[in-house]
Amino acid sequence: MEKDKKTKADKGKLTQRVKRYGQVSGAMAGLATKVAGEKVFGAKIDREKHAADLLMRLGNLKGPLMKVGQILATIPEALPPEYADAFQQLQSNAPPMGWPFVRRRMRAELGPDWEAKFKSFGHDAAAAASLGQVHKATLMDGREVACKLQYPDMVSAISADLSQLKMMFSLYESFDKSIITKNIHDELKDRLYEELDYTLEAKHTALYGDILKSEQGVSVASVIPEFSTSRLLTSTWMEGEKIMSFKTASVADRNAIAMNMFRAWYVPLYFYGIIHGDPHMGNYSVRKDMGINLLDFGCVRVFRGEFVAGVINLYRSIRDDDKELAVHAFDTWGFKNLNAEQIETLLIWARFLYDPLLDDKRRVIGQTNQGIYGRETARKVHERLKQVGGGITIPREFVFMDRAALGLGSVFIHLQAEINWHRLFEDMIADFDIKALKNRQKTVLTQFGLT
Repeated sequence: MEKDKKTKADKGKLTQRVKRYGQVSGAMAGLATKVAGEKVFGAKIDREKHAADLLMRLGNLKGPLMKVGQILATIPEALPPEYADAFQQLQSNAPPMGWPFVRRRMRAELGPDWEAKFKSFGHDAAAAASLGQVHKATLMDGREVACKLQYPDMVSAISADLSQLKMMFSLYESFDKSIITKNIHDELKDRLYEELDYTLEAKHTALYGDILKSEQGVSVASVIPEFSTSRLLTSTWMEGEKIMSFKTASVADRNAIAMNMFRAWYVPLYFYGIIHGDPHMGNYSVRKDMGINLLDFGCVRVFRGEFVAGVINLYRSIRDDDKELAVHAFDTWGFKNLNAEQIETLLIWARFLYDPLLDDKRRVIGQTNQGIYGRETARKVHERLKQVGGGITIPREFVFMDRAALGLGSVFIHLQAEINWHRLFEDMIADFDIKALKNRQKTVLTQFGLT
């Protein structure tokens, strides 16, 4: 009987996987054909129209494809901008799963009597994302909690989407060898599979609660272990408003939010070598005192101390016009065998990212171009890399570091926060010590079972 059940379950997963491949493959094959025709035969393609068609066909498809699209939009010209825009919209367009799914998931994770363990449980999702959705509930002791449920068969979804992503990367590399994408694919693969493990996310949440405990302007939820499993994560509910609702708030309020955001992301990085790798608008909310609630710790990246030192060295190299230090920074990041023209081209991107930190005055970060921060600079960098020749292999650690920098920059732009970013950053790195960072990192990772 057990064997029959297992066989039936396996067949069901296989059917889902095949269906997923069909949906994604059809859309990606169309994209591949269009791009190939454009690059080989010079065919004129209405990219915006085709991207809209791609969005329509994939719009109700849940899973990692949405998250991948967000990340690709931050890597210089990994996708044409029209398609990057379409992929970015996928997340907001995906509707949540209905109540029948919620009941099945909760029964599977907490047992047939799961409803008796709650004073109340919201039937409608309070939030829906790429890999799961959140329901607000109240425990019998009166605590309000957020229950994040993972969508069904996400392992198969990730497998299908990553296969298609690999095909897409191969297609682009066959026509454009300026950026070698293997490390990008491998990094996305590892981080996405980690996001499916809610037991790991519970450890990440506890880790962040500890390393940010002294930050009065940042709050992290507490996980409720007895109501959590590998596919269900229950944590304390945190009240807050969406950050975009503060775009017209006073300058003082917008500056306070930006300062708290800065410390939420960069205290962990420069003191522990750890970063929250998914800074999009749904992963934080604003408290009444302008403090922020930091949410969703599925994507947490641990960096080598040398990599963090490279981030600081690259800033100092641009500040002091020290080309030799810049070369050293790129080398410690993992960029190998760069020629002089490639280094100068990468410095265009670096100067863009560090530019707000170089002015010792209050200023806004900058502007977005059609919603994607850094698009025009990314386009310029990519064109230069094609001209100078020789493929650049993007180091794995660079992928999510770049993602975090651009994601936060975009938030600061929306807020139009007016801050002396130079002083803020200089104060942050003034006492940087790589040995101390390594010791702190080892201590906290061991403490929370993350070694």
